[in-house]
Amino acid sequence: MESRMTITCIKDLQRLARRRVPKMFYDYADSGSWTESTYRANESDFARIGLRQRVMVDMDNRSLATRMLGEEVSMPVALAPTGLTGMQHADGEMLAARAAANFGVPFTLSTMSICSIEDVAEVSSRPFWFQLYVMRDKDYISRLIDRAKAAQCSALVLTADLQIIGQRHKDLINGLSVPPRPTVATALNLATKWRWCAGMMRTQRRTFGNIAGHVKDADNLSSLSKWTASQFDPSLSWDDIKWIKDKWGGKLIIKGIMEPEDAEMAVRAGADAVIVSNHGGRQLDGAPSSISALPDIVSAVGSSTEVHMDGGIRSGQDVLKAVALGAKGVYIGRAFLYGLGAKGEQGVTQTLEIIQRELDTTLALCGLRDIHDVNHRVLREGTYPLAGSASLWASSTRSTE
Repeated sequence: MESRMTITCIKDLQRLARRRVPKMFYDYADSGSWTESTYRANESDFARIGLRQRVMVDMDNRSLATRMLGEEVSMPVALAPTGLTGMQHADGEMLAARAAANFGVPFTLSTMSICSIEDVAEVSSRPFWFQLYVMRDKDYISRLIDRAKAAQCSALVLTADLQIIGQRHKDLINGLSVPPRPTVATALNLATKWRWCAGMMRTQRRTFGNIAGHVKDADNLSSLSKWTASQFDPSLSWDDIKWIKDKWGGKLIIKGIMEPEDAEMAVRAGADAVIVSNHGGRQLDGAPSSISALPDIVSAVGSSTEVHMDGGIRSGQDVLKAVALGAKGVYIGRAFLYGLGAKGEQGVTQTLEIIQRELDTTLALCGLRDIHDVNHRVLREGTYPLAGSASLWASSTRSTE
């Protein structure tokens, strides 16, 4: 039945991933914090934005190609940094990086990846970006940055919104661990996921590849988990950015920006780009959706740095809407994880193909041929957030639910 399933959209890949990925890891990717209101808003707020259909215009010779952070991309889309990607599918980060490189879009590797920086560097045919969590152990962070430089990563993505971890109920209920702890419930669930288990039997990559072997006295599951849980640095501040930027020496992106004041601080700290992001609704539940926060941040800093965004992107139409509101690029996280969990590297490629096809078709039906010509005029008036009134827009749309 599964092998004959016709894949038409990201939702189809999500359904297949749910069947094939162990519950604790599927839930890890497909959940938000606390009541999950922000997680839901990320997606639903995109759905409320309407498009203007245009006809009898030349739609031939369309182009989605553009640049993100000065790098040529086949469309304004990058793969977001996602933790535990190698638990959605064996060697997941390596497969996703290879698919992204072949498609001509950036791949961003998480600090909390299963495959290491060096693993990904071996298989990616184009420079990838590395996402950094700043931890208490600054010597480890310094060495991690050196490893990213040695792997010729072309940008460093500093995540600013995970100084402490949000309240994620599903992870607590499932007893999330890497690798899975041998419990009766886990064993029963894994017994139904034979493809996943077969893949994991063929790889040695089953723990945090960027940490294991690089931290003193963290050489087994218990000590590694304890070290990781204690390392997120709640004292991280804008004063720390200078030494990170100086140490890195390359392009710096700051991720997790949701307020214009923080965007301005990021620019002053030397950010080459900021990512409007609420961590996929996995941190502060009750925060606005990323798309509703985007216009204010574009208005505040869009002339001085690139503004990117993530959160809720499930289609090519969502990409077009974000670009229309000022984003120079978007990041997909869950969308590519669904593809990876469903079909491995082929599934990631299929995710990108679906988004590219939907983006191209929507561009044409809005009467345009070049992604650079997309602006707010493709959106139906009154259906999208405006700078200065985004919170009011979000509030009014919530009241209709």
